[in-house]
Amino acid sequence: MMYYVYVLESLKDNHFYIGCTNNIKNRLQLHNLGKVYSTKLRRPFKIIYCEIYPNKGDAFTREKFLKTGWGRNYLKRVLENYFEAKKLGR
Repeated sequence: MMYYVYVLESLKDNHFYIGCTNNIKNRLQLHNLGKVYSTKLRRPFKIIYCEIYPNKGDAFTREKFLKTGWGRNYLKRVLENYFEAKKLGR
């Protein structure tokens, strides 16, 4: 089984949500249907980043890291072109 660490962007408020799951398609659907308490008021969402791990522990450790300041800085660097294009309206 594979585990996914993902970053969602709210199309409503442009904020991010970082999570981990073993079924990313289903999890995105749950977020967008409002079935996830922590995100139900911020939907709809789109996935802007995803990493895949074969080990659950590694995936949850990575999720935890991405939720830190260091992790958010990492995402800003990795998604630099995405954010630049968004800023320019592309």
